[in-house]
Amino acid sequence: MSTETPPASPAAADSTKRRFSFPSAFTVLFAVTVAVWLVAFLVPTGTYRMSEETGGPVPGSYQGVESGLSFGDRVMELFLAPINGLYGVQSAETGFIGPYESGELFGAAGVFLFVIAIGIFITMSMRTGAIDNAIARVAQRYGSKGAVVIVLLMVLLSIGGTTEGMAEETLGFYALVVPLVLSLGYDRMVAAGTILIGAGIGVLASTVNPFATGVASDAAGISIGDGIGFRLLMYVVLVPVGVLYVLRYARRVKRDPSTSLTTTQPGDDELAARGVEQVTMTGRQKAVIAVVAATFAFMIFAIVPWAQVVNGPAADSFAWQLDWYFPELAALFIVMSIVVGLIGGLGEKGLTDTLVRGAGDFIGVGLIIVLARGVTVIMNNSLITDTVLNSMENAVSNTSAGLFGGLMFLLNVPLAFLVPSTSGHAALAMPILAPLADFANVPRSLVVTAFQSASGVVNLVTPTSAVVMGGLALAKVRYDQYLRFVAPLLVFLLAACTLLIAGAAVLS
Repeated sequence: MSTETPPASPAAADSTKRRFSFPSAFTVLFAVTVAVWLVAFLVPTGTYRMSEETGGPVPGSYQGVESGLSFGDRVMELFLAPINGLYGVQSAETGFIGPYESGELFGAAGVFLFVIAIGIFITMSMRTGAIDNAIARVAQRYGSKGAVVIVLLMVLLSIGGTTEGMAEETLGFYALVVPLVLSLGYDRMVAAGTILIGAGIGVLASTVNPFATGVASDAAGISIGDGIGFRLLMYVVLVPVGVLYVLRYARRVKRDPSTSLTTTQPGDDELAARGVEQVTMTGRQKAVIAVVAATFAFMIFAIVPWAQVVNGPAADSFAWQLDWYFPELAALFIVMSIVVGLIGGLGEKGLTDTLVRGAGDFIGVGLIIVLARGVTVIMNNSLITDTVLNSMENAVSNTSAGLFGGLMFLLNVPLAFLVPSTSGHAALAMPILAPLADFANVPRSLVVTAFQSASGVVNLVTPTSAVVMGGLALAKVRYDQYLRFVAPLLVFLLAACTLLIAGAAVLS
């Protein structure tokens, strides 16, 4: 009888090599939905009295009440959570949310359509080739001035991050930036840092980013333009820090290549010698860039509450002030997507195909928002939202405004790890965290800023991010090497954001 051990099957061999993979945002939100539904059986129920002036909860007015939900009602709540998350209506009389109630829309239908619309606009703009070629032209013009190229690229990427949450779109730039920085005498880490930190800090200091600021502001019940002045200040302060950090490393590596944190890859010498291929922007592409810039500029003009910024929150809007919100913005981006496609010469088939593909590429983000809003519906209908608020009110009621601001930022850091999706994080956390600002006498916009700053810091390094891991794979930089490179900057950003937000809370 043979005593030899039979060889392991291919399936068994593969299973031993499998590593833990962090679940997707959909899986996390599904788990959170079920967990919240189960917790609702155990958490005491209660409500606040709402202020007629502010529409927010009155501090100290919390009292326990019965939810009145049977087990069957609770099962239906779980079953309908995604539907209510999309177009659930909140009853004006009872506050209950359901698809057949009469009152105001509570679901995220408006945000969902807006995300699809801006996804179409971004995809249409990229399809024309105008965005890629514009970046390439900048690189060509300043190709002999390495520091200038890095600064320009990082500033352009940061503008994309702060205005439209540029993240996955950056993956297309590695084929351009890697050979460029190698030809300038730098290493692959400079390419990765230029893209990841440039766009990442822009997202961290989002001003009108619809996927962070927009979703969070909607969930917090405020305008996307509220707090834009402070967010712009953070952008002006933090982007130069990121640029200088990458420049410092780049100069050190160029002066002494042995200090590089990366390893040389086969073919790097050929890439460095080739540099970036020459490109020429057509008249159509130049027109597309102008339209894209004008569209985002007009969006900023349309959403900023100018009179309230100048004369205070209670001021009446100027006659020329638009006060646009998600319905108007969704319409804007759908219309301008068609304009971009026509100017770009995509033709009828190319335009319609790109429109459908753009909607498909961004529907995942929209569904995440809907699922997260569904969790909020369960909490609301089970009458545990105010219970959670009450416990947090007790924790922050005796804290100073500065301490509250710092705590809001630090509290969102672990939440960002749990829910890597910026939109999902916003839609899930803001309904709970934003009302706490009322208790601490600080603007809700500050809580929005704290959330997006924490999410931005975490998404610079989280291994669950396709932007980080995909970008590093394209740049051929190991994750541990990138962590060593970015760790000091992360420490600084954590401290700077905490201090900036705490200071803003004190001044508010």
